[in-house]
Amino acid sequence: MEPKWLEWAKQLQSIAQAGLTYSKDVYDLERFELIREISVEMLSYQTGIDKKRIKDLFANETGYATPKVDIRAVIFQDNKLLMVRENTDGYWALPGGWADIGLTPNEVAVKEVKEETGFDVKAVKLLGVLDKKCHPHPPSLYHVYKMFIRCEIIGGEPMKGIETNAVAFFSEDELPSLSKARNTQSQIEWVFKSLNNPQEPVYLD
Repeated sequence: MEPKWLEWAKQLQSIAQAGLTYSKDVYDLERFELIREISVEMLSYQTGIDKKRIKDLFANETGYATPKVDIRAVIFQDNKLLMVRENTDGYWALPGGWADIGLTPNEVAVKEVKEETGFDVKAVKLLGVLDKKCHPHPPSLYHVYKMFIRCEIIGGEPMKGIETNAVAFFSEDELPSLSKARNTQSQIEWVFKSLNNPQEPVYLD
């Protein structure tokens, strides 16, 4: 789904990060630093974004490079899906966000729903783990695994959050404009399918 140059830049960054973490030879460290710089220059050239900003966002981590984890909560009420309108792009998404260190996936889902919608929920089922690159999202600097967790409302009331400005339920035939960086049309269709087929196995890319 993503352009080859982005795939190559991310692979180079991953190789460089691992090399800088585990290599002891001073000459190898110089080579891995050069590989990291090349990956940053590739992204800067292709996107027009300043190299320093890319390095701060894309090439600032240490340790073995691993995918980031995005948690999305899937909540139905009267066969309608709960969504929030994002401040950043004005489009709609399932409540959720990056996984937090120290919290389980279920705890992240519960926390994000409360912060973004005002509802108290309990997590009840993992619906799937998707690799973002396998789906029609816009290109991303990060390799991302997306976890979709079915939740049920147990309390609270709808209210906007710091990162969201509206909360609403939508039927499958009345969906709003989607925040495609967060969820795609095909993913929303899939979660509605899961509502009607509760015995469906967990989806894995």
